[in-house]
Amino acid sequence: MHDPDDSDDLDDLDDTAERIAALLDGIVRRQRRASREGFGENVTHGQFRVLRTLDHAEEPIRLSELAARLGIVPRSATSVVDDLESAGLVARRPDPHDRRATLVTLTPAGRQILTTLRQKRHDVMARQLARLTPQDQQTLAHLLHRLAAD
Repeated sequence: MHDPDDSDDLDDLDDTAERIAALLDGIVRRQRRASREGFGENVTHGQFRVLRTLDHAEEPIRLSELAARLGIVPRSATSVVDDLESAGLVARRPDPHDRRATLVTLTPAGRQILTTLRQKRHDVMARQLARLTPQDQQTLAHLLHRLAAD
């Protein structure tokens, strides 16, 4: 037999899920916007991901590998790298082991912008978290870690 209270619980769960999703989206948007404020170079989130991925690579990486690490098609990676190269933030060079392939690496300017963006992102998050008690911050970190776990 169907319990009418069960559908109310599901509706409440759907409402809660939607509220949480909207709150998380809003926090992320606010953080991205604030971290770019006052920063001459308007680095998009996609460009930031490319810079961060290149920074984590232990050596210059092929465009195809960059695309794979980002989970995007190679053509999209090429477009983003084109823009970053035009801005002087990344450099391309031929792969010495495969003349058909191109390697991509951060330039010193790219590293500096990445450092600045990371610091701004940290500062924005620290200001947001300052409204919470240390215990609330630990609880939030614990819960987000559980949600982020695959």
